[in-house]
Amino acid sequence: MLEKTEERKRQNVEGKKRRHPGEDGGGGERERRGGEKGERKRRGGEEGDGGQKRLDPLSVGYFRRVGERLGEGFKEKEEREMFVENVLTEVKGKAAVVAMDQTGSITLQRLLPLCSPGQVAEVLAELGGPQGSEFKAVSCDRCGGHVVESAARRISEWTESSATEEDEKESWDALEAQVLSLSQVVRDNIAEFIKHVHGSHVVRTLLHVLAGCLGPPRTESRPGAKGRNIVPQLTDFEIPASFWYELKSLTDTLLDNVNLSVTDAVASAVFQTMLTVCHRKRPILCKQLLKRATEYLTSRSAAPGVSPLLVFLKDPASSHLIEIIIQLSHKSLLRDLYKNHLKGQLVDLALHSIANFPVQRLTAATAKYKMFLGLFDELIQGIEPILAAGHMGVIVQLAESCAESEEKQEDLIQCLLRAFHCAEPGSRHVSCLPLFMSLLTYEVYYHSDTTEGNIQTEVPLTSMCYHGSRLVQALAKFKERSLLLSSLRTLTPADLLMLASDPSGSHVLQALITTSSDKGRGKILKRLEGQYVAMACSRLGSRVLEAIWNGASVSHRQSIAQELVLSESQLRSDQFARHVWAKFALYHFIHRRGHWQEIQTSESKKRKLFSDIIA
Repeated sequence: MLEKTEERKRQNVEGKKRRHPGEDGGGGERERRGGEKGERKRRGGEEGDGGQKRLDPLSVGYFRRVGERLGEGFKEKEEREMFVENVLTEVKGKAAVVAMDQTGSITLQRLLPLCSPGQVAEVLAELGGPQGSEFKAVSCDRCGGHVVESAARRISEWTESSATEEDEKESWDALEAQVLSLSQVVRDNIAEFIKHVHGSHVVRTLLHVLAGCLGPPRTESRPGAKGRNIVPQLTDFEIPASFWYELKSLTDTLLDNVNLSVTDAVASAVFQTMLTVCHRKRPILCKQLLKRATEYLTSRSAAPGVSPLLVFLKDPASSHLIEIIIQLSHKSLLRDLYKNHLKGQLVDLALHSIANFPVQRLTAATAKYKMFLGLFDELIQGIEPILAAGHMGVIVQLAESCAESEEKQEDLIQCLLRAFHCAEPGSRHVSCLPLFMSLLTYEVYYHSDTTEGNIQTEVPLTSMCYHGSRLVQALAKFKERSLLLSSLRTLTPADLLMLASDPSGSHVLQALITTSSDKGRGKILKRLEGQYVAMACSRLGSRVLEAIWNGASVSHRQSIAQELVLSESQLRSDQFARHVWAKFALYHFIHRRGHWQEIQTSESKKRKLFSDIIA
């Protein structure tokens, strides 16, 4: 009864999930509780809707218990091996049915890392069937695809030494053969695989495996807001020689179907993976792939006198691929893209809701080349319209590229001052930091009805935004930062505390203080006096305070410590400040001042020595 109830709950949860086009009905998705079909009892091996075989409830319960046992772990190697062998005996003969069931799939994914290479090869062989003909059905299944990926990933443990040891060679050879068989099936059915929402993930994993680099396993859970833009870390590993040749064959087959990458977002993601892994592991091959992909994108028919690339840049599917191409391209290819296709069009592209992202990648990629100067001169003409469109990523990247290239920095500063209406009169310059941070013009920020006159009364620092913070952090890397530092020193102590405690502002304050000279840092710290305790008790402020401490002179540290120790009980009881108390060794500052002074002086000398070596 428990097993049936849990199975019914699983079906209900699946029914609420968004379905992708082309997704099959594996795992009981098409049954509805309360409907006639939902009332039927499913028996092992019986065909469900669409003719697909499904696990019977007893088997589902068995694999659920197996999963629970795997979660407990094993103390002895022999116990683990015996358990794995027993489970694989149950799987044998119905591997595909188990893999395409949700409970069975999850259990197999947890079991495969404990299997020997030979056992993994046997599972793959059964999933593939004769000549690998069944790989397509399993790989394009919502649950089965995960199992195929997990099995293929096991080849990452292959090493040249393990492949020569007599007792292991046969097992590794069998697994290698199955991965090659899977790749052959993918090549034979390339269009169906790369356009399928689940099958495409198998192709992407296969590209990683054949190239010899893997990221973390794919999961069903969708990343949160903080994790969406995080690039997964890849781990390199040895690969058999056959994989080098197979990767070349697979990439050639993909390039023969490059037309799909510009019309289908799922297929586009496969091509992005192909270029990324080849750039990491096969740079010469990547250079060839980039050239061929670019030739296709720039050779399509378009309006007379208009580059077809301009159309692709505005398409949701192809624009992502072009971003990757720009990021990975060498100098000559970048020059060709800019000179023959994009020159004179950058402002219009920067104003487009989709094309502005490839423009950001181009701005970043050209920073170390002379062509950046021409690109800058073109984009600077459209700063105000770009700001008005809200495409701050373009402005931020332009600032970051100016910092990297050490070119056009003064031009950008003056352009920003004009755009935020604080260039004239000169007395408005000191208001630039809050304006940049808030992305508001002078009149809006200070509630002024006229564009003439000086700053009226002080306005508390309240409006700070992410892109404004990014912009100021980029400007803080410029050779000339006096304008920003002068503006920072006009802020009240209360404003500085707010800046230190704000998610966006804290990064700005830290960047400006840590990049200042000792004299400039001293002036800022002077204005922060009286705020150190409040900073120490703030989640973000405490981090800024630690960054200030790390770069502070002994005299500055002594001033900070002198203020903090007056609130000992408050600091030692606060969840954030207690770490500051310990890191700054404030107990020793109170009770062993001479020893504390000696340690701080020694650290200061070491820091200066290393900074001189790095410089």
